[in-house]
Amino acid sequence: MPLIENTLTILLLWAVLGYLIGSVPFGVVVARVMGLGNLRDIGSGNIGATNVLRTGSKPAAAATLILDAAKGAVALLLARSISGEDAAQVAALAAMIGHCFPVWLRFRGGKGVATFLGILLALAWPAGIAACVAWLIGAAITRISSMGGLFSAAVSSLLVTVLGYGEGFLLCLALTAIIFWRHRANIARIRAGTEPKIGQKT
Repeated sequence: MPLIENTLTILLLWAVLGYLIGSVPFGVVVARVMGLGNLRDIGSGNIGATNVLRTGSKPAAAATLILDAAKGAVALLLARSISGEDAAQVAALAAMIGHCFPVWLRFRGGKGVATFLGILLALAWPAGIAACVAWLIGAAITRISSMGGLFSAAVSSLLVTVLGYGEGFLLCLALTAIIFWRHRANIARIRAGTEPKIGQKT
């Protein structure tokens, strides 16, 4: 955990700004702009890249993935550049919460994996790259997107510690808890053997 150098008021301001940045539902926006319909009525109804991919549009899914990752990175980097590391981590956590529970969608947002990876890349890029590799390994072995995300999140705290950024340990624990909570239905389906494979339409 970084040293707390800012006042509570400053940290709260960054929490609000981070939340607003994270709450932009890019999946919904991209789907509408590209004429794919209402993402809530497609596949799982989730607003993330995996569900966008179920529309059959790989460009739309890629755009959603990049934009969802970018908003986590932007929140962290913006706060870091202006107010330091404590504000950066507060803004990052708030962006994750904003993505998963956006006020604009009645707090029914995404699962948070792309935003989590964007945050980790901005927090400490070696750990971020390692987390992306962990996602690829988990997804490639199981052909289940959610497994890649869960595996990546599960090892993130270890990755930041081993790669020399222990200040991010608690942030990664918090992000991991959010991801596992948001994936609780996926976990149940994985156990039941009914979780959709990557590219499979639901």
